[in-house]
Amino acid sequence: MAAEIIKGGEFLIKETLATDIFIPEEFDEEQQMIGQSCTDFLNAEVHPVIERIDSMEEGLMPSLLEKAGDLGLLGIAVPENLGGFGKDFTTSMLVAEKTGAGYSFSVAISAHTGIGTLPILYYGTQEQREKYIPKLASGEWKASYCLTEPGAGSDANSGKTKAVLTEDGKHYLINGQKMWITNAGFADVFIVFAKIDDDKKLSAFIVEKEFGGITLNPEEKKMGIKGSSTRQVFFNDTKVPVENLLSERENGFKIALNILNIGRAKLATATLGGAKATITESVQYANERVQFGLPISKFGAIRYKLAEQAIRVYAAESASYRVSRNVDDTINANLDSGMDKQEATLKGIEEFAAECAVLKVAGSEALDYVVDEGVQIFGGMGYSAESTVERAYRDSRINRIFEGTNEINRILTIDFILKRALKGQLDLMGPAMAVANELMSIPDFGEADDSLFSEEKKLVKNFKKAILMVAGAAVQKLMATLGKEEEILMNIADMAIDAYQAESILLRVEKLGTMKDQKEIEEQIAMVRTFIYDAADRINKAGKDALNSFAEGDELTVMLMGLKRFTKTSPLNVKALRQLIAKRLIEKNAYDF
Repeated sequence: MAAEIIKGGEFLIKETLATDIFIPEEFDEEQQMIGQSCTDFLNAEVHPVIERIDSMEEGLMPSLLEKAGDLGLLGIAVPENLGGFGKDFTTSMLVAEKTGAGYSFSVAISAHTGIGTLPILYYGTQEQREKYIPKLASGEWKASYCLTEPGAGSDANSGKTKAVLTEDGKHYLINGQKMWITNAGFADVFIVFAKIDDDKKLSAFIVEKEFGGITLNPEEKKMGIKGSSTRQVFFNDTKVPVENLLSERENGFKIALNILNIGRAKLATATLGGAKATITESVQYANERVQFGLPISKFGAIRYKLAEQAIRVYAAESASYRVSRNVDDTINANLDSGMDKQEATLKGIEEFAAECAVLKVAGSEALDYVVDEGVQIFGGMGYSAESTVERAYRDSRINRIFEGTNEINRILTIDFILKRALKGQLDLMGPAMAVANELMSIPDFGEADDSLFSEEKKLVKNFKKAILMVAGAAVQKLMATLGKEEEILMNIADMAIDAYQAESILLRVEKLGTMKDQKEIEEQIAMVRTFIYDAADRINKAGKDALNSFAEGDELTVMLMGLKRFTKTSPLNVKALRQLIAKRLIEKNAYDF
């Protein structure tokens, strides 16, 4: 029997079975070969010239994109009839992960293949797709995406760039300024967002550099990703043929949002690629560095760091590929219902906008933890520009700002879910009322369960109850003003981000248990238990902070008691579990989960 297609946001109210999710251990032979091709490309073409890349050597980055194009790495998600491989969303997420270990190159390739190419692929006319996509997939043309302006960052729709139709009705004249534009220094094609006349919403245009009227400021001097071209772009009466309007007039904001959903998910897996590489370097250095007559990998403080690096990455990875399969399943269901490929793909990704926001926060913050502790493990050498972890540390920081800041993504996580509930696409009210009723009843301790993850499964169910309790109370109490209570929204988002990762890592290892002997996955079991044990405290703290912000009296007392019940854990020796995880890393001298 086919697995039931889950809807976006339903993770909060439905139990997912391990058999219904995809885990990275299930990549088929072709996917593994594609992933290995990406790794081989970085090792052969990118890592040996990383200093030259960071010094912005003229022509080097575009030449690397062309080489990647020759291997087909720029056209993974592009249909075969347009010069690509036509692979599914999960495979494109894998490519983002593997190229994510490429420092500045990963930024250039992700901007080109994602926000640069996908607006045309998914929103373009047949003529636009046939003209541009094959050249973008081959690397002959490079793409850039022009949305942000000096006065319009997170509030993208407030942009001032204007497009005015010429008297003969054949062209739009675009005037305006864009900033923080990735790949701007060598792009042949720009996806430009502007308002036509006095429109309230943005429209989108495909603008070729050859159209003229485009000038660039010098390269920005940045904290990290120094090899990534980042410039301001000025449009001065840039003459754009009317047939280069992308999609319909005033549809630009929707295009921007949907393409950013894709970008958030892929950014999450790209951060995992960088994080795994840094963990391997951390382990290798810890095994080589001798202090007090011993390799520092022998010391508990270092082992804690190595284990925690691995736990956070494994949890974020579990969530990422769970979502990618949800997206693929929904796309296929949409195709079966008669949608064309473009609409089916867009609807499939839009369905999981909340989960994409979760992934972006989880991945970028896991990477930040990993590189920070990587520098710490390296000690003084980690602070030296001679070390790769120093570069990884600087390069990582942008990821919490890219594709919408993590603050915006936290707020969007809850906003997307609540909007789905208001539209009747998600029944939050019923489960939230059930939790409220449960608070007033005697706790049901259920039957004794001695299965492998009985404690963890119960906790994950209770995490969801905690979220429904806090969110339901906040909606009832604050109603129309909830959207302005950003601290509360971020508290609830933190609960959801932890709960989603907790369930994902649990389901992954539960499924892995059907493929391997329990003895073979004891470190993964340790990761599940440690992550969920720690998540319980984080969810308790975030829930408590939210409740204390708006509830009072007996209502507050009851809900705080409920929160305590929903996040109560049994004693767990996490020191021993982390030691087990670290021992595996140290023996393998690499991250190999």
